[in-house]
Amino acid sequence: MLDYTGLQALAAVVREGSFERAARRLHVTPSAVSQRIKQLEERTGQVLVLRGTPCTGTDAGRRLCLHVEQVALLENELRRTNPTLMPDGHATPPTLKLAVNADSLSTWFMDAMAAFTAGGNELLDIRIDDQDHTAQRLKEGDVLAAVTASAGSIAGCNTWPLGSVRYVAASSPAFVAQHFAGGVSAEAIARAPMITFDRKDRLQEQWLQQRGLASRSNPPKHFLPSNDGFVRGCESGMGWGMHPRSLIQRQLDAGTLVELLPGTGMDMALYWVHARSAQAGLERLTHCVMAAARHWLAPAKRA
Repeated sequence: MLDYTGLQALAAVVREGSFERAARRLHVTPSAVSQRIKQLEERTGQVLVLRGTPCTGTDAGRRLCLHVEQVALLENELRRTNPTLMPDGHATPPTLKLAVNADSLSTWFMDAMAAFTAGGNELLDIRIDDQDHTAQRLKEGDVLAAVTASAGSIAGCNTWPLGSVRYVAASSPAFVAQHFAGGVSAEAIARAPMITFDRKDRLQEQWLQQRGLASRSNPPKHFLPSNDGFVRGCESGMGWGMHPRSLIQRQLDAGTLVELLPGTGMDMALYWVHARSAQAGLERLTHCVMAAARHWLAPAKRA
């Protein structure tokens, strides 16, 4: 049987990033936390924590942390529905680690989080990553669930189609007049500054390839890892970029942003994926995610 005192210490160290902060969270000394993890590592025969700044979990350590989180979810639900079985009303609320892309977090996923937190005491720990990379966080045991653009099945996980997001290429009217006065061509694209969220962001390149506008030479790029900064950068004429249409509809209506090629949007399908072993504990969250997706996203296309 697993040592849950040691597992709680492990989860606290990985979550807090240090033995000292974990000790404060658990109301014990750092040496007590260290001893518990040492005993757990001896029992499992594996290194579970990589000591550093911050401390991080090994592959085995992260998976044990997810196990602790799943147990906490189930116990929390049992406490809520059957308080006489688990009467401890002062228990720490469970924290759910989720991976979400920035565009979803800035639009529809906020509704899902608001509905979920309004109906319970669970806490959320959101990890932002590109939609093509959030599934990897799930595979590595870093999170319990993720919003992803990866349609492929993941071993040990359930996948739910959410719908699709329409992306459009847009910038300011002045930028378009300056760089695309003769039309949007591969030659003009190669010279016009592009705004990219980060080095994982491939949306601009994907759109260019779809439109036959990809150039052998790399366009000049700004990197702006902020949704608000990304939109404002395009409005100010720094460059052009791909935006969820729902996020910039107000700017399009006001004319502060215009599409480079009207009517050439790109649809991206999104999926909700979670660890199958955590299905019971994530049932309410999944319901909130699906409800928000139905309201915001275009219906998922049937195969």
